[in-house]
Parts: sequence; structure tokens; C-alpha cells
Amino acid sequence: MNALPVWAEWLVAALLVVGAAFALVGSWGLAKLSDTLKRLHGPSKASTLGVGCLLAASALAFGLRGQGSGHELLIALFIFITAPVSAHLVVKAAMRLDPSLRPPPPAPEPPTATPPGTGSSGP
Repeated sequence: MNALPVWAEWLVAALLVVGAAFALVGSWGLAKLSDTLKRLHGPSKASTLGVGCLLAASALAFGLRGQGSGHELLIALFIFITAPVSAHLVVKAAMRLDPSLRPPPPAPEPPTATPPGTGSSGP
């Protein structure tokens, strides 16, 4: 078993702790926030960052031991692509089920009063 340098062990440990903390905060937000739109921020933001830190720690640890592969990179790429798409689909479904979640339409602009024959197209 190849031992990691001390700086790498500290970096891997820090990434694991930070990643676990973000995943915990994201999971806590999913459980505690009140409605669907608020609950999306937990898993789609914090948990994605947490999993990214955990994958970075894994890639660093195995890469410095000479056992690196592209698995962590592919997992991170898949998560970073699918998390926003799934969050968008959940929001669309929530708005379809409850139309009160939709934002109000923009107010129409008031007409500008220009006297006839004085257009803004020049002389």
C-alpha cells in the first residue's frame, strides 16, 4: 500500500469533511424546508457540492497512489449535468400542479404619447 504524503492526507481529510458537511446541510434543507420550491435548493445546490468534494477527495487519494481512473470525473460530470435538469423538471411539475406558484405576468408598458407626425425616425 502506497502511503500518501502528509499534505495530501490533510487535503483529502479536509475535502471529506467539507463534502460531508455540505451533503448534511443539503439533506437537512430537504427535510426541513416548507414547500417544493424551497426544498430544491438543498439537494440541487449543497448536496451537489458535497458530492463534488467527496469525489475530488477520492480522485486525489487514488491518483496520488498511482491507482487513478476516470470514474470520479465521469460521476461528477453526470451529477453536475443531471442535477439542474432534474430540478428544472421538478419545478415545472410543481407549477403545473399548483398554478399559484407561477410568478405574475409582467405589467404592460404604458403607451408613450407622441404627437402625430413627430416620429423618432429622424428628419
